[in-house]
Amino acid sequence: MTCVCHYLIVLTFSLLLPFTFAQSPITVKNVTLLGSQLNPDVTSVSRDGGYSALINGNIVWLYDDTECKDLQGKQLSFVSNTAAYQADSANVSRVNDFGVVRLGKGQDGSPKTAILAGTSVGTGGWIPFQSDELDFNKDQIGKERVAIWPGTSPTSISTSAAFLFAPLVYVDYKPQDPSKEYQARGMTIIAITAPDTGPIARRQGDLIIPGTEIPYGGFSSLMGFKSTSHATDQDKGERDVYLIGLTDAGLHLARAGINDLTDFSKYTFWRPRDQNFSADPPKPTIKDTADVYVPGSFTSGNIFYSPYFQTFIMIYFNKMVDSTFYARYLQLNKPLGSDPTWAAGGKNGKGIIAEDVEALVKYHWSDEQKLYKSPTGKGGFNYAGNAHPEYFNTQYFPRSLYSSNSNSAQRRNAWYGSSIVSEEAGGGDGKNILLSWTSQLSGGLDNGIYQIELALLTFDDIPPNAKVGSSSSSTSSATTSSTTAVGHTPGSIFGAVKSGAGARLLNMGIMCLWSDSCMELMEFSIFLPLMIVVNFEQIMPLW
Repeated sequence: MTCVCHYLIVLTFSLLLPFTFAQSPITVKNVTLLGSQLNPDVTSVSRDGGYSALINGNIVWLYDDTECKDLQGKQLSFVSNTAAYQADSANVSRVNDFGVVRLGKGQDGSPKTAILAGTSVGTGGWIPFQSDELDFNKDQIGKERVAIWPGTSPTSISTSAAFLFAPLVYVDYKPQDPSKEYQARGMTIIAITAPDTGPIARRQGDLIIPGTEIPYGGFSSLMGFKSTSHATDQDKGERDVYLIGLTDAGLHLARAGINDLTDFSKYTFWRPRDQNFSADPPKPTIKDTADVYVPGSFTSGNIFYSPYFQTFIMIYFNKMVDSTFYARYLQLNKPLGSDPTWAAGGKNGKGIIAEDVEALVKYHWSDEQKLYKSPTGKGGFNYAGNAHPEYFNTQYFPRSLYSSNSNSAQRRNAWYGSSIVSEEAGGGDGKNILLSWTSQLSGGLDNGIYQIELALLTFDDIPPNAKVGSSSSSTSSATTSSTTAVGHTPGSIFGAVKSGAGARLLNMGIMCLWSDSCMELMEFSIFLPLMIVVNFEQIMPLW
């Protein structure tokens, strides 16, 4: 068997970047370029996106449009989404795809392989199409297709299952109006499990959020404790999910109980102007920044709890086509109102833990600051920038997702990425973070090769006068916090759970969320060579 060998070139350099706040706790010590994400088992793969989550001890990577070619450039397969596992816990750059098919040998005798070669862009992908979508793609072959793009990283509902809100998009191959090349059909829900035999995606129903609404969950989703406005301090296992979607004006936020995720009529929507939730969803065309959760420019990214900064942070690309990662953090010293529970310093003045997602509507976000400018390939710009907090972090899962019978030492996951940074040298959970983006490596704008590029970003020590996370007392509180694990209620998709069975929750993969991702939601739209189209005039999201 011929082996195609790849060599990893690591470049490390220090960064001195300007920040909006002199007192920002987020400063960058250095960045290490790790090169392209590789799969030696596939002859030649071109794809974009690159989203991930730790599920059942496996790091699952999800991708948007994926094309495989032979060494002579002939297309072997093209589907709208694929999935892979990180090959081992130490090596962050190598993945193993599923559905790889051997297709004989090339002219030089080397094996030809492709992902999901037995399907087409209209019939298959890792996320399954429904019968009506298959019929549409068959009837409209060569004209239009329905695509499903993961678009954002999955949200853990237990240590062995996750959900994803994913967009369904109509792609017009030859639109008379270039602005209508991509039209949102709506958001669907994907339930994800990860047995060792390979990741499994299960859809539940059709559209959860219509294409005429803001694509909540498409930018990021977080699950946390029930709101303090309608729950006691005693954790009974119920959970709220906070769903963030984007429009031209910025980010918008909705909230739903874990059992209500598939019923859009039960969502409530944050009204920044009034500082409360409403049953009436805002219009996607809204422009007044007073009515936008986080005004600004966004295309890809996510929001997550950082055990290093002890607060929620946001890392993202905006629409400036500058290939730059930006960051914001939730300022626990700047509460939005006078709620005594959510005072300066965090919940009850004692900081916050990962389950305190309600803090997203209780404190101000910091101003945008530059984090890192990624090097570009032949295309001149990068897109689909994302952060991957499951690497270099043994506190990726909120503690309440573990069994209530587990002790503190058992409520930690493995350290992933030890070939780059060992846990002993890491400086603490979350001080290092893996970044990814999509870059064009070769070819023209409409037929190039696109790959996921990786970098390790190391944060500097937090200045003593800039600490915005929990205090020392809250650190202790977070360590000893007694919480009830999330479990599964029979008959319910996402099962609100009343007892400690977190490790069992949704292991059956019955959830299905819809991720409003459209990595192509940049100021222009970009797709893989197979259907890669760059439209520089169009700088707008799909919805």
